[in-house]
Amino acid sequence: MARSSSSRPSMADVGRLAEVSAQTVSRYCSGTGYVGEATSARIAAAIRELGYVPNRAAGTLRAGRTGTLGVLTIGELNYGSAQILTGLSRTARELHQTLMIAEIDTDFEATGWQDEVRRTIDHFLSAPVDGIVVSTAIPGVDAELDRARSRVPVVNLSRRLTPAPAAGSPPRGGDDSPSSVGFEATRHLIDLGHERILHVAGPRTRNEARDREAGYRNAMEQAGLVPHVLSGAADWWAWSGAAAAEQLAGGDETTASADLDFTAVFAANDELALGFMSALRMRGFEAPRDYSIVGVDDMPAAAYLQPPLTTMRIDFVAVGDQALRRLHHAITTGSEEEGDGEGTASNTLPELVVRASTAPPPRH
Repeated sequence: MARSSSSRPSMADVGRLAEVSAQTVSRYCSGTGYVGEATSARIAAAIRELGYVPNRAAGTLRAGRTGTLGVLTIGELNYGSAQILTGLSRTARELHQTLMIAEIDTDFEATGWQDEVRRTIDHFLSAPVDGIVVSTAIPGVDAELDRARSRVPVVNLSRRLTPAPAAGSPPRGGDDSPSSVGFEATRHLIDLGHERILHVAGPRTRNEARDREAGYRNAMEQAGLVPHVLSGAADWWAWSGAAAAEQLAGGDETTASADLDFTAVFAANDELALGFMSALRMRGFEAPRDYSIVGVDDMPAAAYLQPPLTTMRIDFVAVGDQALRRLHHAITTGSEEEGDGEGTASNTLPELVVRASTAPPPRH
């Protein structure tokens, strides 16, 4: 195909080389309609060969869309939030969307973030973006999103504390409520025969920590057992788990394993479990010889701890993927049904992964 060396390739040029219509190329570039896999491959190859760059400004005028999505995260970037960003990014590439990411860090008390959120939302809307995903464990963010919702679709992944079922109700399986993670983890320990089960709680200013403690308390109450929570974590990292272990017997390194007043532990995440196990190992206590322990997240290192850690696996990448798809659906169809849901999708249910850190109660 002859083309002047000084002219820019057009959508029609791409269509001729890929043997499709310019309208099909437009659908491929905008991500607003179905294009088959084989056709997509031909169009992508033609774009690479010609060096075609889509005219985003023209597309915006025609469709009222920019192909740019805002992503707002609030709070520390830990394993879960980083994996959610991975899911968002992968799906954005698949749907030919560009992400504009803003991360707002905040301290343990989670104060003073509201003004920065408002400024970020204003920036997104003036850019402009076609929609916004919000990912945070900080409570109260939903009230700051109303202005954005009046302009663009918003998917909010922040978790509100969901009340656990009343004590005495049947144990739940396959539940996608936020507190089900703590419930199922604790239920696993109870089913092994444990009765004296501790909970190493996460930071109280984070929704997930409160949700997981609620699930733990509900499972203990349903079994007629007394909850015992080690609180005070300032973050989700291993040193907070180690500090929780120091609360036991005043951190007395001479305490004999026979003196432990618990046989199992549910830690609010894998990092806390790691710190707790390490601190107790320094005092001569080993899992599962002296106690069993369950974490949450199934971070990659969990399978290689000593012992390998039993944990509640959460597919955070799928959470990000489904959030981006819901947002894209709302943008391209104008339907609020799929685009404004709160929380994660029901087919990203947590899964118990049993490893060597849990066993029936020790016989001391």
